[in-house]
Amino acid sequence: MLASACDSPTGTGPVTLNWYNFPDDSGALATAADNCTKASGGRYRVAYNKLPRTADGQRQQLVRRLAARDSTVDILGLDVTWPAEFAEAKWILPWRGANLRRARQDTLEVPLETATWKGRLYAVPYNTNTQLLWYRDDIVPTPPTTWAEMLDMARALAERGKPHYVEIQGAQYEGLTVWFNSLVESAGGSILNARATAPSLGPPAVRAATVMRDLATSPAADPSLSNQMEDQNRLAMESGTAAFEVNYPFVYPSMKANNPKLFKNFRWASYPRVQAGRPAKPTIGGIDLAVGAYSRHAGLAFEAALCLRNRQNQMTAALQGGLPPTLRSLYSDPALVKDYPFAAQVLAALENASIRPKTPAYQNVSIAISHTLSPPSGIEPRSDVERIGSLIQDALESKGLIP
Repeated sequence: MLASACDSPTGTGPVTLNWYNFPDDSGALATAADNCTKASGGRYRVAYNKLPRTADGQRQQLVRRLAARDSTVDILGLDVTWPAEFAEAKWILPWRGANLRRARQDTLEVPLETATWKGRLYAVPYNTNTQLLWYRDDIVPTPPTTWAEMLDMARALAERGKPHYVEIQGAQYEGLTVWFNSLVESAGGSILNARATAPSLGPPAVRAATVMRDLATSPAADPSLSNQMEDQNRLAMESGTAAFEVNYPFVYPSMKANNPKLFKNFRWASYPRVQAGRPAKPTIGGIDLAVGAYSRHAGLAFEAALCLRNRQNQMTAALQGGLPPTLRSLYSDPALVKDYPFAAQVLAALENASIRPKTPAYQNVSIAISHTLSPPSGIEPRSDVERIGSLIQDALESKGLIP
């Protein structure tokens, strides 16, 4: 009730709600802020504040503001790995009542899982993301279904002097952790146990590390693999040197704009499996919208967060910004399918997706993985998995140093 009283305009104009989110060059987020300002009927204005470009910089700015109890932080765009940390620190508010019901309505379950901590929803999924396998059907008529099959195809293409690289994120950063997590989950395992109190790993993790090492030491490996991130993968595929690319849907409109000739043969398929009989579980990304615990306008902030991720704004984010929606019904909307011909594959991936380890210590867990597995060509599967387990245990117990 107190929040509602604070939310009431004082006669000096609409309340300003500060929304902190990643810097969006497409204009989709600015459009959403304008749409919701207009929809409020003069009760509030959403001010879109751009965070730094890197995920580390974004998190650092938000942590500093919230640790200082900054009351001007109303709505936060959180990377899907942050809600557990922010909820445990009591920096964001849980969703309740009608707001909770509206947040869950039509929303995909796996994105909701990223925003849940200890059984309570602490954010509403704004957008999601998942990787597909992209390939050239002029040299690969039928896409591979497993990593092993893909490597065999790459070797055969190399022997024929054809483009044969498999573009994948191999640099020492979050993308390497995502690759490992997707493989571990696809092999039937997990990085942490169900209660997130200890590492799980085991044989599935060894198999995942083996897949990474096998690719990195094969003809399929781009010479720049150990330095490559998503954008370098995109550019390599557009240059015509690769046959395959494991990446997010933003590569589709980019290929269309930058290499129309190659775009005619640019196709997509499901994320490769580790085992032929076990469906792949690609790791999702995305942004969850949370309400700051120190906001003076929490009631309006919850309302505005729901508006920012409503059907219209998610459609705009998908078509302008290439950000896959979290609302299930949009995946059958003709307006989306027209520009997202791979919508069915994205939805199927999201319904069987995995999330990264859910723990307040995630940053340290991720660093332990990416540092140990870099460069991929130097991976020693069994010993490296043992080292990762030891480092993760230290991270969960707040012991030891970050690698």
